Amino acid sequence: MKKKLILILFLILTTKLFAITPLIIYRPENDHPMNEVRCYIKILDENNNDVTYSCGNAFYSWANIPGRYHAYKKKYFLSGGMAFHINIMPGKYKISVFTPKDEHYEIDSENKETWNSNTFEYDSDNPINVIFVAPTVNQNQFYNGGWTIHYRAPKFYKYTKPYPPELLPKKDEENNK
Repeated sequence: MKKKLILILFLILTTKLFAITPLIIYRPENDHPMNEVRCYIKILDENNNDVTYSCGNAFYSWANIPGRYHAYKKKYFLSGGMAFHINIMPGKYKISVFTPKDEHYEIDSENKETWNSNTFEYDSDNPINVIFVAPTVNQNQFYNGGWTIHYRAPKFYKYTKPYPPELLPKKDEENNK
């Protein structure tokens, strides 16, 4: 009886220690020039340490080619129509994306500096499976040089409708409820 109890406790503890949670960060398609602009993924742990490349195994896929996965060669990024897949280690994380100012290409926007997103707080104990990345726009629906990460999919027309300012997640809104 004692050996069975020890074995059960051992199995529970090792399962918790080595538990991984699959997470997908999906960036739906926009118009052609915007699809080419990469947003780079940054993942911080709860102590604000950069764990982007050490928190789990990552690969990517294209939404229009299901079932084919590819290894990243260097940096983790998303272009329009890409999905970032990671088997993330247990913990709490802060996920954000950014585009350096020299990689905006043909996109004319209000923000000529680095495009940054909001910070999405992710907890592997209360996981969601997919989060979405979309560009932000101004009141006239022109790209204004930013990104948003949200647990809800953006609206679609022919392509993803970018987030206007009034639909951006509020600072006090909990991102992962």
